[in-house]
Amino acid sequence: MRLSRPSTSLCAFVTLLNDRLGESIVFPLLPYLLASFTSNGRTLGLLAGSYAIAQFAFTPLIGALSDRYGRRPVIAACVAGSVLGLGLFAITVSINWQALPWAAGGTIPLALLFTARLIDGVSGGTAATAGAVLADISSPENRAKAFGLIGVAFGLGFILGPAFGGLLAGINVTLPVWAATGFALLNLGLVLGLLPETHPPEARRALPRKRDLNPLSALQRVFSNPQVRRLCAAFFLFFLAFNGFTAVLVLYFKQAFNWGPGLATTAFLVVGVVATVVQGGLIGPLVQRFGEWRLTLAGLGFVIAGCLLIPLATLDNAPRVVFSAVAILALGTGLVTPCLRALVSRRLDTDGQGAALGSLQGLQSLGSFIGPPLAGLAYDLLGQRSPFWLGIVVLGGVAVLVAGGLNSGNQNTESRAI
Repeated sequence: MRLSRPSTSLCAFVTLLNDRLGESIVFPLLPYLLASFTSNGRTLGLLAGSYAIAQFAFTPLIGALSDRYGRRPVIAACVAGSVLGLGLFAITVSINWQALPWAAGGTIPLALLFTARLIDGVSGGTAATAGAVLADISSPENRAKAFGLIGVAFGLGFILGPAFGGLLAGINVTLPVWAATGFALLNLGLVLGLLPETHPPEARRALPRKRDLNPLSALQRVFSNPQVRRLCAAFFLFFLAFNGFTAVLVLYFKQAFNWGPGLATTAFLVVGVVATVVQGGLIGPLVQRFGEWRLTLAGLGFVIAGCLLIPLATLDNAPRVVFSAVAILALGTGLVTPCLRALVSRRLDTDGQGAALGSLQGLQSLGSFIGPPLAGLAYDLLGQRSPFWLGIVVLGGVAVLVAGGLNSGNQNTESRAI
């Protein structure tokens, strides 16, 4: 019997929203929150990437635990981890460490910030488990509609996070992190008070072998498939490049244009709005009209164009050029991500879909970990604009991989439907 109480869907939706909201509130403000500890790109890049590597390492285990012990305890533990990670981050950036002689040098606060991000990343399996809850309570014919909540929650998170973050940062730059912590605490209260168990004991499965929980093993399997090897490499490099230059984006705005948190978060608000419109309403008709292969290449062109515009902005025209550039970036990313996933999916047999598409999430997390530290290192050693030029080079390589990943027959017979 499926549990379809409104409270179940509400808990899943709030959990998905919390997963995106916490990240979209904190990320655009990182250079301002770190200002009293460090101003170099390497530290910022490592801190931005630490969440992704923790999520990459632990998401397979969290999914397996939810299949073995049920959704409710796993979601509750993950949301509690989010409360702990965000709370530790908020406390750390709120303390006046300069007044503590024994904490001189910033080592202790930075260690606490990295610990907070890792805790939040380890518990970042909430989205996958909340998606499993929606699958549990939905009949097969209504599952697509239920999964639409995931897109709505993510879209709202990317819009509301920068909007509220910028508004609250105008009062105090640490206030948005406390707000994110409070929302995570509300999420935990809803899960503990309203969420029933949706995965009955008779449907539970034993934990898989350790090697099956190793995310690197899954990546090795997908790269051994010649049908999708080039496209998977393109997927990984795309997120390495994109998350690399976006990790130092706000630091660049702060140091090159002297922007405060308000303008920086507005740029990310533009990204959230455009990406939500593209993925929420435009992608279906566009795919039917042009096909995934053409849209992937067009999206890469948009991302390269946006990446090119940002370092060309000057103090006089920065808001106009930057907001246009990030809108173009969001448009391109909104095209590339779903279309590249679809290209991989269509080149696989039915039996290989789940493992391969799960591996794409792992590739995205791995790229999101490696890209930011590399971009931060380039920012410090090669100049403020270098992450954008390097990103353009890598994205050009991605376009070559995508163009060569499908032969002419596949291009001509490409499906026009999602």
